[in-house]
This record gives sequence, structure tokens and C-alpha cells, in this order.
Amino acid sequence: MTDDPLFIILLLAVCAVAIILMIGLGGFAGGGAFNKKNANKLMRYRIGAQFVAVLLIVGFVWLRGGFG
Repeated sequence: MTDDPLFIILLLAVCAVAIILMIGLGGFAGGGAFNKKNANKLMRYRIGAQFVAVLLIVGFVWLRGGFG
């Protein structure tokens, strides 16, 4: 499975979501100007990346015959 290109893309999307989440949490914990300037933007990026990751997960399962 690790040699499947779609699986590798899926893992990269999930990692991107985790990285964006960690940056957002770090900014929230630190507060200050960075948080005020970037909190909403990071939230929108995370939601978009999550949407893509979920679509890739569902597509991977569907294409590989996991839904029946």
C-alpha cells in the first residue's frame, strides 16, 4: 500500500492538515500580534486542507474497493 501514489498523496494531505493545526495552536497559545493577524486565515486553510484530505480518503477507499 505504501507504493500506491494515491496513498502517498493522501498521507501528504493528512500531514498538511496536522502541520496547519499545529501552527494555529502554537499561535493561539502564544497570542499576540501573530494570532490576531493569522488565526482566521489558518482556520480557513485547515478547513480547506481537511476537506481535501477527507475527499482523498473517501476516494481512496472507493477506488480500492473498500465500499462493498
